Amino acid sequence: MQEQQVTMLREQLVEAIEGGAAHQDIAAVFGKVRDQDWGAKAAGSPHTLWQLLEHMRFTLRDLFVFSTDEAYVAPEWPRDYWPPEEAPENAAAAKRAFAALEQAVEEMTTLISNPETDLFAEIAWGEGQTILREALLAAEHNSYHLGQAMLLRRQLEG
Repeated sequence: MQEQQVTMLREQLVEAIEGGAAHQDIAAVFGKVRDQDWGAKAAGSPHTLWQLLEHMRFTLRDLFVFSTDEAYVAPEWPRDYWPPEEAPENAAAAKRAFAALEQAVEEMTTLISNPETDLFAEIAWGEGQTILREALLAAEHNSYHLGQAMLLRRQLEG
């Protein structure tokens, strides 16, 4: 692949992880949630907005750590990936989690954007995974759960 093509790939991966093209971006979904909605469930919804936010934050951070830390230890699925509580302790906790999700996005997009990051090389401590695969997984995961969260918000806000 030519350098210009790799640069374009990096830019498109960043856009896919941040959102705003084919789906809502993280700030549009989680930035202005009403305090009473964080722990609320709509009929038939398996998760609350709080659980979706925390799951996205944890999973994106986990993908980044796996991609960058040779001492990575996989968390237990599904226990470690989903918070047991349905609501944050308070509004400040929700704001901290939202900021932490934005930080996780920044970490992952910085890794992807770095010209020294070989998107195609296998991660030495993995089982054939590459940074490209982890970036695609992050984008797909974010898109899926942002869609869930946006639908839930619409149901709750009526």
